[in-house]
Amino acid sequence: MESGGATLSEIYQSAKKLLMKTRDGLERVERGELSSSDSVQNDISQIQSLCIQMDRFWRSISVKSHRDLWKRKVEQIAEEAESLKESLDKYNLRNQKRMTEAKERAELLRRVNGDSSHVLRIFDEEEQAMQSVRTSARELENANAVGEAILSTIHGQRERLKSAHRKALDVLNTVGISNSVLRLIERRNRVDQWIKYAGMLLTIIFVFAFVLWRR
Repeated sequence: MESGGATLSEIYQSAKKLLMKTRDGLERVERGELSSSDSVQNDISQIQSLCIQMDRFWRSISVKSHRDLWKRKVEQIAEEAESLKESLDKYNLRNQKRMTEAKERAELLRRVNGDSSHVLRIFDEEEQAMQSVRTSARELENANAVGEAILSTIHGQRERLKSAHRKALDVLNTVGISNSVLRLIERRNRVDQWIKYAGMLLTIIFVFAFVLWRR
């Protein structure tokens, strides 16, 4: 039972040695001592090829007891090779998943760094807007203070005018000025009051227009 000068027993021994080498290589790959699993994959393929050769051999054995014995040995080698292949496939899947997750994390970090710049820019714009609001608020307070001062001045002038008007009426009554003249003076006083009120209203409108224009 020879194939190219090699007997079934020799092929079997070669397969056993290759199994040990493959098992050791798979462990090294899983520990990270080997950067690639290609060599392990090649060894598994070679073992499976040897199993095909041995399968042809044991089927040609005439003695049933010997044939059954070699059948079990070859099947055992084939099962171990298939188990190694499954372990290698699981490792490759885990490794591929880790690589994909690492790539996704790197992409996420890149996006986060880019978004951080965008967020900082938004914060700067918000801070500028708040600063503008604070400035406008101060200007509004100043304009309000000016308006109050103007109104206070107008009120003081109004009181002085009223006092002067009362004095004038007293004087006119004293000298005996006619009722028609007094009514004329009262109408003039009402007109003056309307003018004062219009002036106050225009002043308030001017203050608010100035504030809105500055904003």
